[in-house]
Amino acid sequence: MKAVVEVFGWLLILQGVGGLLNTLFGWWGWAHGLLVVNVLPFLDGYEVFAAVVLGVLGFALLSVAGAAGRTAGGAAGGAEEGR
Repeated sequence: MKAVVEVFGWLLILQGVGGLLNTLFGWWGWAHGLLVVNVLPFLDGYEVFAAVVLGVLGFALLSVAGAAGRTAGGAAGGAEEGR
């Protein structure tokens, strides 16, 4: 489960950074159709905000995955020491 959350976190960060760079600088014209902020019609005019939100959500998912990994490892290690 941790690996799935990490993959989604990295994908969201990629979408956020790619959308931000494409919106602000016009880079990656070939990737225009691959970015979520450009594909969804209700985000017209809010591309920068949506890209920032996607990036922040990606970082949040990565931090949750990291915390879940530490908690699961710490709980298993603590159970072994108590025996």
